[in-house]
Order: sequence, then C-alpha cells, then structure tokens
Amino acid sequence: QVLVVESGGGLVQPGGSLRLSCVVSRSIDIRWDRAWYRQAPGKQRELVAYITSGGSIEYDDSVKGRFTISRDNAEDTVYLQMNSLKPVDTAVYFCNVGKVVGGTFAVFGSWGQGTQVTVSS
Repeated sequence: QVLVVESGGGLVQPGGSLRLSCVVSRSIDIRWDRAWYRQAPGKQRELVAYITSGGSIEYDDSVKGRFTISRDNAEDTVYLQMNSLKPVDTAVYFCNVGKVVGGTFAVFGSWGQGTQVTVSS
C-alpha cells in the first residue's frame, strides 16, 4: 500500500528554493511523527528533518537554517521548504512516518518513489 506520496522536486540553481510536499494516507495515525530523508547518488539514505505530533522539530546540521519542515494535520500533508539550496543537496527526497525513539527516528512505513531534487548551475 502506498502510504505517502512525495512531490515538488525539480531542477534549481544554487541559492534557489523548492517546496516539497508529502501527502500522507488518511489511514496513518495522525499521532505518528513525520520525517524527510534524502539519498544522494552512491550514499546511504539520511535523515534530513523530522516533526513530531507534538510539534518538536529537528534538522540535520547540513540543512539547519536553510530548510523548514512543517505539517498540516487537516490536510495530512508534510512540507519541506528548502532555501539557499546547494549542489550537495542534490538527492532523491523521501518522506516517511514513524516515531522519534531512542534519539533517532524509527520508520514505520515503506519507502516510496521519492522526488528528485537537483541543484545545479
């Protein structure tokens, strides 16, 4: 079953902005936390940011101050506003659901197709 659908990726120049969206299935408990990950070519998937049901937010140091994660519970959509994009941000971006436990994010869902973000001049 498809639990999340990512969109909003594209090609942007360094310094540009993109806003990613993740529509979460209505079958997913609203109390579960939400997160954005990314996977660059030849690298492992890494956590970019998460937002808990209680509103707690954390970012990877590499994106702190540039990216903003938010969620609209009414629409069950998670957003990632990405500003001041750098070539190193180039990756496939995924969202997922789960819970923050033991200092990390425990993923509950399967991985979708993601959305490609390419930062290049």
